[in-house]
Amino acid sequence: MEQFPLDPNKVYDSMDELTLDTEQGPQTLKMGVWITVDPVRIHKLIVKDKVLQVNQSEVLAPLVSKLRRADPDYYKKFIGLSLVIDYPGYSSGIVARIPYENDPVGFYKWWRKGKHEDKVYLSLGNRVRLFQKVSLMDPKMILKKDLELLA
Repeated sequence: MEQFPLDPNKVYDSMDELTLDTEQGPQTLKMGVWITVDPVRIHKLIVKDKVLQVNQSEVLAPLVSKLRRADPDYYKKFIGLSLVIDYPGYSSGIVARIPYENDPVGFYKWWRKGKHEDKVYLSLGNRVRLFQKVSLMDPKMILKKDLELLA
């Protein structure tokens, strides 16, 4: 069977074949099938390892959609503050970055005190920035454990 090793200089479309090692040995599938079979692995090859280049509309857009269903936690970490959330005061979903930046105290109240930490993943840097803003704007609001992170 013909092998199609990963070519870091090639931009893959959904119909291009790619051979990857699996538990069953080398397996060759079309890129469009790989994003269904192993979306997290394909995504990591693109964004983390930066060894796989893909057509944005034909491969990356469907891949992100598959990630959401295949591994919601990985998806939330990858999306971070770009995630669309239901946030008080908005009639429909809003990108989390908007209340995070424009209403840090309200966002903190919703995220931490409203027990929505599972809905939006905040990197350590984003948590520190949020806690710093809240501790300056409304020092009584911030929880002791979050102040300790800043110390």
